[in-house]
Amino acid sequence: YNQILVAPADQHKTTFITPWGTFCYRVMPFGLKNAGATYQRAMTYIFHDIMHTILEDYVDDLLGKSKHRSEHLD
Repeated sequence: YNQILVAPADQHKTTFITPWGTFCYRVMPFGLKNAGATYQRAMTYIFHDIMHTILEDYVDDLLGKSKHRSEHLD
C-alpha cells in the first residue's frame, strides 16, 4: 500500500490534524474506501504475466506457488 502514490491533486483529501500539525498522505494509506481495489489493480498490472502460474493474488495477499520444493526455494 505504502508504495502506491496518491495523485498530488488528491493529497489534500487525505488531510488530518494532530497536536503537532496538519498533514496529508503522499502514498496510499490503509483504510481509504478504494485502497483495496487500487492495490489489487496495481498487483494485477505488475504481475499479470505470472498470475495463475506461479503466483496467486487475493485481496491484499500474494501467494507464490510451485510444484517442487527446489523450485519454490529458487
